[in-house]
Amino acid sequence: MKIEFVSGPVLPNTSPIAYVVDQEALPAGVEAVVAEGAKVSRFAGKTGQLHEAFVNRDGVVVRMALVGAGEPGSKDRTAALERAGAAITAKYLASGETALTIDFSGTRLTGRDVAAVLLGARLRGWRHDIYRTKLPEEQKPSLATIKVAGAPEGSIAAWATEAALADGVELTRELVTEPANIIYPESFVERATARLESAGLKVRVLDEKDMAKLGMGALLGVAQGSVRPARLLVMEWNGGADADRPVAFVGKGVTFDTGGISLKPPGGMEDMKWDMGGAGAVTGAMLALAGRKAKANVVGVCGLVENMPDGNAQRPGDVVTTMSGQTVEVINTDAEGRLVLCDAITWTQKEFSPAAVIDLATLTGAIIVSLGHEHGGIFSNDDALAEKLLAAGSASGDKLWRMPIGPAYDKLIDSPIADMKNVGPREGGSITAAQFIQRYVDKGTPWAHLDIAGMVWASKPGATWDKGATGYGVRVIDRFVRDHLEG
Repeated sequence: MKIEFVSGPVLPNTSPIAYVVDQEALPAGVEAVVAEGAKVSRFAGKTGQLHEAFVNRDGVVVRMALVGAGEPGSKDRTAALERAGAAITAKYLASGETALTIDFSGTRLTGRDVAAVLLGARLRGWRHDIYRTKLPEEQKPSLATIKVAGAPEGSIAAWATEAALADGVELTRELVTEPANIIYPESFVERATARLESAGLKVRVLDEKDMAKLGMGALLGVAQGSVRPARLLVMEWNGGADADRPVAFVGKGVTFDTGGISLKPPGGMEDMKWDMGGAGAVTGAMLALAGRKAKANVVGVCGLVENMPDGNAQRPGDVVTTMSGQTVEVINTDAEGRLVLCDAITWTQKEFSPAAVIDLATLTGAIIVSLGHEHGGIFSNDDALAEKLLAAGSASGDKLWRMPIGPAYDKLIDSPIADMKNVGPREGGSITAAQFIQRYVDKGTPWAHLDIAGMVWASKPGATWDKGATGYGVRVIDRFVRDHLEG
């Protein structure tokens, strides 16, 4: 969706026109018929409320909307403004209108406030309809342009930053939404690389021969049942001081997960195209950071595999040797994400000596049992890092909830024949998965694991997304970098 800033007064022949309204504060000069209609329909400017009206201005019938942004001083003001923008798009996306104008004239909103409205509007407009050949005309998106009038000073610069973030979220949604016959390790790399390099990122790719030489027995063990070869995608952004060690974000990228020999039930297996949501989030976040020229040194690493039950597939009971030299008894081949992450994290630490490692993964169904679809889980060996990520999640809307780790949980993954097994008991499944990953984090390295299995895909529309891929993870990474790495 195109966002276009325009100057001069909004003419009557511009239609529709939307106004962002604070709670209990209709715009000055609004027509009496509109004010009365809003009152009768109980429109009060509450967050996300929308009232549509038609008025006659200089002999022209104008379609207009009042959209609520809630209370000006609320602690969730930015989120409320995003919801206001999203409500506008949701109303007009398939309305037949190709363009609309949001008029900010006379408001008390700042440039950042305007950018928040526009971010919500753009994110809510993302759809993936390329495979729908028989979509009824009235259901097809028509809205292509949002014009911005009367914007306060600083709006254009603020929007440039948020537009880069929107680019990243949209790339993540695209990667997560595409089916597994379209996005697999090689094609993930190809599609992402074109976007990333054009934004100024340094991109490297390790193939199976490279990873075999490095001893990545865990990651390659997951991939060995598929005809699709594994890849390690490496993205570097150096926008900070030369002496600053980078922060590393590592993403699980299982482009399709059958469970391997420990086969998943057929019902719902099609959803496992989004088991690369962690890698998708890291890739989208790297694009966003490069797009807004973030003043920080950041590296993104994605372990990309497909988990299939071929005759050459890894078996339950196999023992693999990881790049770190530690051995793993593979009890369940459907606990594959941690096997991908452990080698990716080991390589990242050896290659970059990062100041911190943060991994993102759709790792366990257990986290959904614990937190539903409201929060991602965060596990960390560093309280300060955990608090920063929790704050970034709250500020960005990609909410997180801290979960415990500790020695009592760690011993549950001890193996009688190897250094560890890849699953513990049924109880505390997301915790023992985190304990497994922690065994590969170098001593003294701050680390956080974000289990986002319940957040990357939505069965119904949300505030700023349609049902389907949410783009979760991009915004919490971006906010963390803004608040704690860029100073």
